[in-house]
Amino acid sequence: MHNNLRSLVAERDDGPPVPMGLPLLAKLAFDGADLTRISDDLIHRIADTQEGAAALLDLSTIAMLEQRREDRLELQSLALRVAQIYRQAPVSSKGASLQVLAFLAPGDFLANLPIEFLLANANVQLDMIYVAPGIPFPQPIPSHDVALVAVAESDENQPVLRAIADVVRNWPVPVVNAPDRIARLTRDGTWNLLKSVPGVIMPINIRVDRTGLTKLATCDDAVENLLPGETFPIIVRPTDSHAGHGLAKIDDPAALIPYLEEQSADSFYIAPFVDYRSADGQFRKYRIALIEGRPYACHMAISDHWMVHYLNAGMTHSSSKRAEEARFMARFDREFAVQHATALGTIAELADLEYLPLDCAETRDGKLLIFESGTNMIVHSMDPPDLFPYKKEQMDKVFLAFETMLRNQACRSVANSNGARFDFKTRRTMFSS
Repeated sequence: MHNNLRSLVAERDDGPPVPMGLPLLAKLAFDGADLTRISDDLIHRIADTQEGAAALLDLSTIAMLEQRREDRLELQSLALRVAQIYRQAPVSSKGASLQVLAFLAPGDFLANLPIEFLLANANVQLDMIYVAPGIPFPQPIPSHDVALVAVAESDENQPVLRAIADVVRNWPVPVVNAPDRIARLTRDGTWNLLKSVPGVIMPINIRVDRTGLTKLATCDDAVENLLPGETFPIIVRPTDSHAGHGLAKIDDPAALIPYLEEQSADSFYIAPFVDYRSADGQFRKYRIALIEGRPYACHMAISDHWMVHYLNAGMTHSSSKRAEEARFMARFDREFAVQHATALGTIAELADLEYLPLDCAETRDGKLLIFESGTNMIVHSMDPPDLFPYKKEQMDKVFLAFETMLRNQACRSVANSNGARFDFKTRRTMFSS
């Protein structure tokens, strides 16, 4: 990272900075572009009063795309010292037909709902405000029609969600995805929420500390004492890990010993392993987004390994897998969504969130197997259209549904028995006499 960045940070000008943004930079990286020249150009912009904060935020995005997490966090911290509010402009030069304010937390890509992807091609002005305990709440706040809590659940974000809950309790416009409901979406919290849903299999998830996992490895404790009625094999992962990092299938206590030697975490989740192979021996994982309670297909990955991720499932190398995903998306509304209508409807009702993605599969007896739920799941349309010609139409449906949800929420009348109105320039609640 540039050694003199701290000295180059400029003071903030009026108006939210407008970075190049996550959708554009991620697409460039996804397509294999060399981001070095862009980084060099951004470094030269840091001293510019108009663009300094936006350049720093873009540099932090590039650092994360290049797997330089510590640089990402330092650059982001520098950006937030200059400005805590950033803007993604509407696609129309005539101005936005909807103004959205999103609350975000500092951190890596998984700290927040990737709202920039969802609204990348919308006629929406998106203002993103970074908040955290200990960071003064910025003012003035841009005028907006609807607010959205983009902060995702994690141990680190729990205090952020509590702080946002205090701030938005009497917010003058509708707030999408209530922070207290997001906070429930821990792995064990999700299991508690969904364990009794008809047609759903949600394996019990238990949080254990390193000592507890060590006792399991040395046979000083038994799986049955932690996961009632279950035995090996089990699934183990560090708390707050995603995308398969630190995730392992453990077949017996002895296998936990080398696992613990490789992992530095102090806290883990364990769950029983569920063999969800289809009749052809392949594992199929689905990403479904619940938007205003309605399910939308986001992707389907097929692999011969139980740990399925879209990027490692070989979808780009298999025309037959892509053909199956295309059929899945084309028939989703009349097949998958109908087959699991009761389960998905109940999940939406219990979660009580306007937007909630799920990673799931189907068991051999046709039930919906839930792996996890979380608002930070990546939903995008970056796949090359020559290989995935069916994707754009489907993802456009998802993006339109998300935008429509925000518009629907913005149209709700907000009754206030105190007759309060809100001055966004001063962020003060003004009460009528």
